[in-house]
Amino acid sequence: MPRFILMLLLCSNAVFAVAGDRHFTELDVFDLEYAIDPQIAPDGNSIAYLRQSMDIMTDRMLTNVWVVSADGSQHRPLLSGTESFSSPRWSPSGDRLLFVSNADKRGAELHMRWMDSGQTALLSNLPESPSSLAWSPDGKSIAFTMFVPADGVKLAKPPAKPEGAKWAAPVKVIDQLPYRADGAGYLKTGYSHVFVIPADGGSPRQLTSGDYDHGGALSWSPDGKSIVFSASRIDNPIEDPAESEIWSVEVSSGKLSPLTDRDGPDFAPRFSPDGKSIVYLGYDDKQLGYHNVGVYLLDVSSGESRALTGDLDRSIGAVAWAGSSNRLYVQYDDRGQRRIARLDLNGKLSNLVDDLGSANAGRPYTSGSFSVSDNGTLAYTRGSALRPSEVAVLSRNGKSQQLTHLNDDLFARRDAATVEEINWQSSVGDHEIQGWIVKPPDFDANKKYPLILEIHGGPFAAYGPHFSPEIQLFASAGYVVLYTNPRGSTSYGAEFANEIHHNYPSQDYDDLMSGVDAVIDRGYIDEQQLFVTGGSGGGVLTAWIVGKTDRFAAAVVAKPVINWLSFVFTSDGTPFFVKYWFGAMPWDDPMAYWDRSPLSLVGNVTTPTMLLTGEQDFRTPISESEQLYQALKLRGVDTALVRVPERSHTLIARPSHLIAKAANIIAWFERYRDVD
Repeated sequence: MPRFILMLLLCSNAVFAVAGDRHFTELDVFDLEYAIDPQIAPDGNSIAYLRQSMDIMTDRMLTNVWVVSADGSQHRPLLSGTESFSSPRWSPSGDRLLFVSNADKRGAELHMRWMDSGQTALLSNLPESPSSLAWSPDGKSIAFTMFVPADGVKLAKPPAKPEGAKWAAPVKVIDQLPYRADGAGYLKTGYSHVFVIPADGGSPRQLTSGDYDHGGALSWSPDGKSIVFSASRIDNPIEDPAESEIWSVEVSSGKLSPLTDRDGPDFAPRFSPDGKSIVYLGYDDKQLGYHNVGVYLLDVSSGESRALTGDLDRSIGAVAWAGSSNRLYVQYDDRGQRRIARLDLNGKLSNLVDDLGSANAGRPYTSGSFSVSDNGTLAYTRGSALRPSEVAVLSRNGKSQQLTHLNDDLFARRDAATVEEINWQSSVGDHEIQGWIVKPPDFDANKKYPLILEIHGGPFAAYGPHFSPEIQLFASAGYVVLYTNPRGSTSYGAEFANEIHHNYPSQDYDDLMSGVDAVIDRGYIDEQQLFVTGGSGGGVLTAWIVGKTDRFAAAVVAKPVINWLSFVFTSDGTPFFVKYWFGAMPWDDPMAYWDRSPLSLVGNVTTPTMLLTGEQDFRTPISESEQLYQALKLRGVDTALVRVPERSHTLIARPSHLIAKAANIIAWFERYRDVD
């Protein structure tokens, strides 16, 4: 381990150890548990969910399947161990539970559990991982999607090597775009297709074909004769990377039929229980950086679609039939909070739940999910600023009840940092900005505290009043933390989000600085001890900030974009970024890219700045961080580059990653913090 990184970790440990016995500490990360993907049984009496815990000995996030009755009783493990379990899905009659597991080191395979006997069986022998699992209405078949490899391009044919000779590995020829993806690495040639397999096990049958991707949610027609899904069956997806339509495939013949046809993505289709309608999500593509996703209803007999949420200036994240064919449940974010609402077929919206969330193991992003039983009872992940996600249920009469309490034991001995909302007027434009102040557990308003401004990524994303281990560790180290949703953030409407369309970074900087001033005005912040950090889009803004002002004592720029000209040619989303985030190709208007690049401001930087990025990041490649690191070194600015081995853009894959990230950020700030 490099001496500098070792010093940072040792320094951080010393700081956190001073915090006190009831403060949240690094090792407490291993005691956190999250409830995710709650799946309610068809009769509404039981909920199966994924219980995610942290194993301190193997440094892994373990995901087991637990079940709890809808009244909170009978909470017990269903599938547990060191294997990875995912995608629990009830059969239509509720007698079986389908799931995916890598048991016996076979790779991800389909498995079945019989609820009456507890027996489990391996159903498949798949060459690739299955996803988007969907039961047929009669419970006899299962549909899923799977990647199907194709022959890649080959150029020169190597000569035959002598027997016993050991030559270098053959070259790899790439001719596709994208050719690599963050978290997946360099992509194999091939496409995603729809399959069906007997529910008793057997050989899968491929329903779709061709050089196109078919994926997302699958939905069977009630008569079991067809399956609908989203696909991009266009000849040149590079020119239209967001395009997709709803398609139907006949299960018996494989015949494909398009159901939608417009410029824009259509996805997540679901048949109504009576089979007369299909609800789906989508939007008309206006080539903006951000679009509100709406709910659409397709009449199966006429083929006509109509919008149901055209008057709602928010983006719908999920939709499901609410136990009947005349009402729906939808999920959307509003002012940093994830909600569930009832939607009738005339577009009337009635809010039901406003406390989804806290399923993110790192920072306080909006999060959470739900499922619906045949009678309309709803199971969802409930979270708060002080607790990770739990399982909750909403009955048909509107009564909500939390069923699990996975973290009560931890917080019986630990005090979470308090979180309070703050709103302020930006110094530029007529915008009220929302944020949250996090205070150490032993906060004293008569003292002066250092402040960390923590900036979210995206940039089209949102923070909210949700539990965040990273933020809790910052507060436990004695910092007040401000996190906020500047212009460009989602959950405030399309106009607010598109304030940064072809204009990022820009006045979002002013929103952030106004927020810092608003917290300082409360009287408990030491203005000489201001710190700033952020990841991804937040890394962009952090690098922009230190090029615009020297008011911060130190900064940590995590997985940023430093130079838009280099980024658009090295990221895994090149076709999307050049079309939607910029008005012209780089060779046609290079200054449009350069003027928004933090590297253009590096000559102004005097703030000590650390860079933090995963070595396998293909979204904002580490070459971006290396540019700023070397530029700051040339200028004589105090800097360091922290590389996270084997990590992609999602820096936190194991508990120790979360600890190391927070520890190194705090350690860097401690070097420039005045401690009485």
